[in-house]
This record gives sequence, structure tokens and C-alpha cells, in this order.
Amino acid sequence: MILINNAKERERFLKFAAVGVIGAVIDFGVMNLLTQAADLSLVLAGTISFICAVTSNFVWNRYWTYPDSRSRPISRQLVMFFAVNVAGIAIRIPILHFVEPPLISFLEGMGFHSSLPSEFLAKNLTLALAVGIVMLWNFFVNRYWTYNDVD
Repeated sequence: MILINNAKERERFLKFAAVGVIGAVIDFGVMNLLTQAADLSLVLAGTISFICAVTSNFVWNRYWTYPDSRSRPISRQLVMFFAVNVAGIAIRIPILHFVEPPLISFLEGMGFHSSLPSEFLAKNLTLALAVGIVMLWNFFVNRYWTYNDVD
């Protein structure tokens, strides 16, 4: 496997993961703010938070993870990155929509409704699952399509 045996690819993956952590902090922060303070649904808040995180991730990946990938104009690379992330959001939204309700029921059955609101915990666990799945998609597709101009 190229990722495991190639030190440069491991470094890129670790940088991509670090950028992902920054994006996840933005994602979780905006989602929690919008669901708690603005009372938006998880799907709407999660979509807005995703767009905020993707914007941050593009900038970080363009200038830090893949600084040697600037043979394309920034506008073209942004469109490619955005397209990958549109597919990512298409993966993400069904996870947010279908996983949260049964998870709330499960957590309430486990007694989380009294000590930690089960709805809050379910929203965050659902988002964590979606973020993990979409991160793997994003790394591999971006690496071999959006940033395929690097060695």
C-alpha cells in the first residue's frame, strides 16, 4: 500500500488528519451552536457546519498538506475539492438523518436522559460517525483526483 510504505504519503495523511481535526472542531462547534442556540435541525445545522469546515479544510490542505499541488489554478482546484465534498455531504446527510433517531432511543433506554441529555449525545455521536466515514472518502478521492499533480 502506497500510504503505509511511503513516508511522504504518511506525512500527507497525518497533515490531512490534522486539518480534519481543525475542520471537525469547526464542524462540531457550529453544529452545536446552531442546534442549541438557533434550534435548527441536525440536518440543516450539520449542512451549514459542514460547509464551514470544508472551507477551512480547503485552505489548510491547499497551503499546508499539499503545498506542491499548485499547478492548477486555485479556482479549478476549489471546484474539484468542492465536488468531492458534495459527494461527501451526500454520504453524510443520510447518516445524520437515519442514525440519530434510533440512537436517541437507544441512549434513552440506557438511561442517558437524566445525566446527559440523550439528544445532545446522539447528535454528537451521529456527527462523529459521519465525519469519520466522510474523512476516509475525502482523503482518498482528494489525494488521487484533486491533488493528483503531486508525486
